[in-house]
Amino acid sequence: MEKTKAYQCLGVADPLPDLIQRTNKYLLDLRLAKWITQKQYEQLSIKSNEVELAHLYYLPKAHKPGTPLRPIISGLKHPTIKISKFLDDLLRPLFDQMALNSTVTSGFDLVKQLQQWSRNNFKQDTIFCTIDVTDLYTMVPQIEGVLSLKKMLDQLKLKQVGKLKVETIIRLSRFVMKNNYFSYNGQFYHQIRGGAMGSPLILTISNCYMYFFERQIVNQIRNSGGLYLRYNDDIFVTINWPVRHLLKEVDRWNKFDENINLSANIGSTVNFLDLNMENRDGQLYTTVFQKPSYEPYYLPFNSIHPLHMKKNIPFAMLLRAIRYCSTFQSYLNEREKLRMALLLNKYPNKIIDEQFDNVLVKFDINEPLISINYNRFRQKIIDSHIKEKLSVNYDKSIFVHFTYCSSMKTFPIKFRALWDKYFEKSPINEVTPILVTRNADNLQKWLIHTKSKG
Repeated sequence: MEKTKAYQCLGVADPLPDLIQRTNKYLLDLRLAKWITQKQYEQLSIKSNEVELAHLYYLPKAHKPGTPLRPIISGLKHPTIKISKFLDDLLRPLFDQMALNSTVTSGFDLVKQLQQWSRNNFKQDTIFCTIDVTDLYTMVPQIEGVLSLKKMLDQLKLKQVGKLKVETIIRLSRFVMKNNYFSYNGQFYHQIRGGAMGSPLILTISNCYMYFFERQIVNQIRNSGGLYLRYNDDIFVTINWPVRHLLKEVDRWNKFDENINLSANIGSTVNFLDLNMENRDGQLYTTVFQKPSYEPYYLPFNSIHPLHMKKNIPFAMLLRAIRYCSTFQSYLNEREKLRMALLLNKYPNKIIDEQFDNVLVKFDINEPLISINYNRFRQKIIDSHIKEKLSVNYDKSIFVHFTYCSSMKTFPIKFRALWDKYFEKSPINEVTPILVTRNADNLQKWLIHTKSKG
C-alpha cells in the first residue's frame, strides 16, 4: 500500500453513510438537470441496506520470484458499483472495437495472429519480448484516466452512447474514479490514485489510457515489420531486432509517461498468457504454458454438477491443446498430461475418450490425428469459424434457477415440455425461459458464508 501512494488512511471513521448519501444526491442532481432519465436514476440509485464498503485483500502471485501480492478491492456491493458496471457495459464494446488491431482476447487469439505474422516475417534472429506494466490500475492518474474515455469517444466520433451524452458519461466516470473507499485491517481508506481493480469500469479506463500511451510504440513496431499486441497490463512484441536495440527502445518508451513503468523480458523463448513460444532456428514452435503454481485440479467427476459441465472440461482442454501445440509430439505430450489430470479427478476413461473424439467430430474430422495429417487438421481447426456467443435479450427472457442434484437430472426436459404444453398459444411464449443451476449446499459453502458474515 505504501509502494504506489495510492491510498489515504481515514482512520476508524466509517465513510459509508456519507458515501451513500453523496451517491444518491449526485444521481438525483443529474436527474433533475435531465442529464439522466428517471429509469436510469432508479437503476443506479442505492439503498442503505443493499450496500457495504469494499474490502481489500491480496492474492499471492506464486508464479513470480519473491511471491509478490496483487491487491484486490472487492466491491461487489460498493455504492458506486452499479454506476461502474452500467458505464462499463456501454464503453467496453467501444474500446474493443477501437483497439481490435493491437489487443488480444485469449491465447488462441495470440496463436492466430502470431501464426499469420510468422508466415512472412519469422527468421532465425526473430526475438520475443513480453512487457509487464507495473501496477497499472493504481498508477493510472484519475483525471487523465477519465479523460482518456473522452478521447476514445471523440476518436469514434460519438456524441452519445446508449442515450447518454458524452458529458454525462464523463461526469459519472469521474464520480466512480474519485469515490473508491474500502476497509482493511480495521482501518478505512480512500483511493486517491488509480482505481479499484475489482471495479468493472476501471479496467476499461486503464485500457483506454494504455491505448493512447502505446500509439507511438505500436506504429514503431509495425513500421519495423514487427508484431505488437496487448492483453490488459501485459504486452507482447516479436520483431527482427537485436536484443540490445530492443532494450534501448524499452528504456526510451519508459520516458513517455511517468505513470507507466515497463518491465521487459526478451529471449528466443517466452510465455504469454497460457501460450509458450520458441524460435528454433527460424521455426516457430508453440505449446501450452502452465505456470509453476499450476496444479492438475479440475471439477471432480463425482461432484454434484450437471453432466454437460463435466464433459465440457476434457473437450475444451483438448481443443486448446490442438490449437496451441505446433507439433504432433507436443500435442501427444499435452494430451497425455491432460488425460492423467482428468483420471486423478475421477473422470472415467470412457468419458475422456468420448470427449476427445467429439473435438474431431465437431470440426468434421473423421479420422484420428497422426503425425502425417496433424498439421493439416490442426490448421483446419484453427481456421474454423467460431460461433459467436448469443447475446441475451433480458426484456424477453426469464431465468429459472434450480438447485441441481441427481434427482433433478431430467428437470430441464420436463420443464420445457410443460412450458410448451401450457404456453404454446399464450403471449408469454414470446418470453424465452433460461434454466440456470445452483450448486447444492455443502459444508464448505456454509463455512465460507458464515465467515463472510462474521
